[in-house]
Amino acid sequence: QVQLQESGGGLVQAGGSLRLSCTVYGDIRVINVMGWYRQAPEKQRELVADISIVSSPNYADSVKGRFTITRDSTKNTIYLQMDSLKPEDTAVYYCNLKSRGEYWGQGTQVTVSA
Repeated sequence: QVQLQESGGGLVQAGGSLRLSCTVYGDIRVINVMGWYRQAPEKQRELVADISIVSSPNYADSVKGRFTITRDSTKNTIYLQMDSLKPEDTAVYYCNLKSRGEYWGQGTQVTVSA
C-alpha cells in the first residue's frame, strides 16, 4: 500500500515562509511525477508545482518566483519552499504522486494572515 505523508503546514504572516515536505511510503517502483496541489475554500483544487526526473519543475503562474519545489530521490521525498507568502496562498495543500496509479496525501493546512 502506498502512503504519502505530508508535514510543514501552519500559520504564518504575509511575507513569511514555510516549507512543506512529502514522503512516499510503500512499494513504489517508478515515480513519474510528484507535486503539490492546493484547494482554497469554495475553489477547485489547482496545481501549485510538480517535478519529475526528466523535466524541469513546473509552477503555477501565481507562485513563480516565490515557491521552489525540490526532490530527494534517495528519501522518496519532495519539498515545497514557500517564500513571500500572501493571504491568497491560504489553502489546504495536497501532495500528489503519479506512478502506475495516482496517489494523494491527506492535506496540510497553510494559513497566511494579512
